[in-house]
Amino acid sequence: MEDKKHLDKVTAAGLLVALGIIYGDIGTSPLYVLRAVVGSDQPIQEDIVRGALSCIFWTITLQTTVKYVILVLRADNRGEGGTFALYALVRRHARWLTIPAIIGGSSLLADSIITPPISVSSAIEGLRIIYPDIPTVPIVIGILAFLFLIQTFGTSVVGTAFGPIMLLWFTMLGVLGAIHIVDDLSILQAVNPYYVYHFLNDYPGAFWLLGAVFLSTTGAEALYADMGHTGRGNIRVSWMFVKACLLLNYFGQGAFIEGLAGEKLGERNPFYSLMPEWFLFAGIVIATAATVIASQAMITGAFTLISEAIRLNFWPKVRLRYPTNKKGQLYVPSINWLLFAGCIGVVLYFQESSRMEAAYGLAITLTMLMTTVLFSYYMYSHKFNAWFVLFFLIFYLFVEASFLVANLAKFTHGGWVSVLIAGLMAGIMIVWLNASRIKLRLTEYVKIDQYIQPFKELSRDISIPKYATHLVFMSNAARAAEIESKIIYSIFQKRPKRADIYWFIHVDTTDDPYTMEYKVNTIASDDVYKVTFRLGFRIEQRINLFFRKVIEDMVKNKEVDITSRYESLSRQNVIGDFRFVVLEKFLSYENDLPFRERFVMDIYFYVKNFTTPEDRWFGLDTSAVKIEKVPLVIRPVGNVKLKRIDT
Repeated sequence: MEDKKHLDKVTAAGLLVALGIIYGDIGTSPLYVLRAVVGSDQPIQEDIVRGALSCIFWTITLQTTVKYVILVLRADNRGEGGTFALYALVRRHARWLTIPAIIGGSSLLADSIITPPISVSSAIEGLRIIYPDIPTVPIVIGILAFLFLIQTFGTSVVGTAFGPIMLLWFTMLGVLGAIHIVDDLSILQAVNPYYVYHFLNDYPGAFWLLGAVFLSTTGAEALYADMGHTGRGNIRVSWMFVKACLLLNYFGQGAFIEGLAGEKLGERNPFYSLMPEWFLFAGIVIATAATVIASQAMITGAFTLISEAIRLNFWPKVRLRYPTNKKGQLYVPSINWLLFAGCIGVVLYFQESSRMEAAYGLAITLTMLMTTVLFSYYMYSHKFNAWFVLFFLIFYLFVEASFLVANLAKFTHGGWVSVLIAGLMAGIMIVWLNASRIKLRLTEYVKIDQYIQPFKELSRDISIPKYATHLVFMSNAARAAEIESKIIYSIFQKRPKRADIYWFIHVDTTDDPYTMEYKVNTIASDDVYKVTFRLGFRIEQRINLFFRKVIEDMVKNKEVDITSRYESLSRQNVIGDFRFVVLEKFLSYENDLPFRERFVMDIYFYVKNFTTPEDRWFGLDTSAVKIEKVPLVIRPVGNVKLKRIDT
């Protein structure tokens, strides 16, 4: 209940942060959407302008307001939003939901690579109105470098810095649009959905223009993904202001374009045409700043997406950082630089924003379709009215499938780039999920109780050199009475490891973001202990520090004696040394695997070479850690036919 209140809480600071990090993508769409729909080479017709405006109005209303702001934002996972947060809420009910989750998540990551280049490029290219020969590519790369560099300070700092700029931007949109609406109030008739029907039915090729219309709502998915950064209440309240300003500007542009009936739009940009000449330079500067900020929504959404993917075994364990103490503030260094590299590649390949438009929107359409499927199942599993769920599913599948088909027309002109990126991301997710399932088949657990006596005997066997005073193993066994058979093999067989006290540590990640609890199971007093940490998914796993706190508490309660058992050191009350052992699996050559599983595991271990090592993931002191490689034998080779010959 406390989390619910926090999620729905509305504050002035929260509203400002929401403006700064959520609405950049959807908020800068007036720069190019109406121009792309109307076209520059055809004579302007009033019916086409009003039909395009009506399509934009109902797309924003149905897709962004109704679907996302009113409905989908209800589906929060402990305050977190996005495709994987939604999947986590319904995955227990149907295993096949993994498919839409992976497609949706990978498509959103692909869009996170396409959005910054097109946003920043369109901004810088706007400066050509004043400086026709200005080189854009180096400037775009420089701005992107700055944008990704400041992510390390956290989305709270970024949002607070960007918020006032976006407030100015939306205010400017609304004022400029309202001024021109007053010139022709009849333009407001475009709210009538009849104009949508008339446009699509009577105008040749209108259906294929839906790809351009869809660009007016591309930021809606980021709005849901970023819920954990700002809260649901701040999004809903700020959206009312944002939507009003967007529609005012679109209708203002429509009124201006109608005044050119019979003429061609040519090189004119209807957005900049709304500005009086004396304001043009200031308007371009504000627009440039706003389009740079447009990248922020996708970047923060990608951070949230990856943190959720790690918990769901969809993504390798990479380092997560929490720059501030505020809920939802997250920074993922590896993803930040992966996105940056992808963005630079897109800029260098396409060079111009007009060439990037073909790649823009296709991936996010797939994400929205998958969200429709997942949210429909969420409503079904949460006992929403069955007829309402069916209507929602059919209606939005029809609408979004129409947008998808219209966007597919761009495939050969650059849309293949976003599909390729999404495919690569989906490939990693599929490999990681399948590898996790394959490894799960192998994992064997044994009861610790049956090894108590062997532990005691090994501890007192002076014929074996002492390995450490306190030997600590990281364990995946969730049950307090169990341990992996590989750990037993490591202690007794691979190389006998004599220690005075054996510790086993298991980390249980909870759905509650900020849980910090632990429990200790005494298997054999002064010989064997198992410590289980229950840490929230927002807690950095600093096991070295946490384990030290556990030891201090146990010593204070006289539950354990950690004094060195070497006679000379014991007389001086010297604390014994602690040594951690992390078992790192590798794929054994002694496997007889089907081709598909061998392929999956080969990719898994190759990618794992570039991810955060287990000891760093757990926050262990590297000077006291032993990484021990153990073979992963999934299916032993059978029927080895060797023939002995006499010498």
